[in-house]
Amino acid sequence: MMKYHVVLFDADGTLFDFERAEAYALALAFRDSGIEFRPRYLEDYSAVNREAWRQFERGEITSAELRVLRFERFCERAAVEEDPRRLSGHYLGRLAEAAFLIEGAAEVVKALSGRCRLAIITNGLTDVQRGRFGRSPISSHFEQIVISEEVGAQKPDPSIFAYTLERMDHRDKETVLMVGDSLTSDIQGGLNFGIDTCWFNPSAQPLPGGAGPTHVVGDLSEVPPLCAAEVHNA
Repeated sequence: MMKYHVVLFDADGTLFDFERAEAYALALAFRDSGIEFRPRYLEDYSAVNREAWRQFERGEITSAELRVLRFERFCERAAVEEDPRRLSGHYLGRLAEAAFLIEGAAEVVKALSGRCRLAIITNGLTDVQRGRFGRSPISSHFEQIVISEEVGAQKPDPSIFAYTLERMDHRDKETVLMVGDSLTSDIQGGLNFGIDTCWFNPSAQPLPGGAGPTHVVGDLSEVPPLCAAEVHNA
């Protein structure tokens, strides 16, 4: 089996604990807005947020539209009387603080950094992701942190993968692995670009039919054994 020399990681849901960050940011956004936060708001927001990101992945809305659209839908769904733009601003500010990591992520990244070249490819928003990465102890281990809003393309568009490897000056696709939790963006994106993929599936969800990932892992500690024993720079 090919040992990978370059590992491309997704951020949210793979290295960063987005569910925890989302709950943290939403609760504080309501506090910042002077509105009582109710536990059911998190479920309502998560539902509309997931659908908005799926629309973004399909190219149906822009990142600028996503910022406000999801809060417009949330306020309507949850009957919250607040300016969606104001609530969005508070939320994004708090989300940029929330650099919570998935359990074991720091140890795995540190172990890999001496064996593989590493990069992050995220569909997140620039102001949020730069804030979180700047607060994270793992950021220094990555050669490139590629944010869709900055490059004008998002997973599963293969161009964002091409951009990342060009920045890394790495041309051999056979030695590249994409690791992520999303079948529709991370895994499909890797397939679209023609590289091997690793689905991070800690909840043991069933794999749907059709073309699937090269590898499936339930724990990030299963990724290092797939990789080369030492760093390759070509």
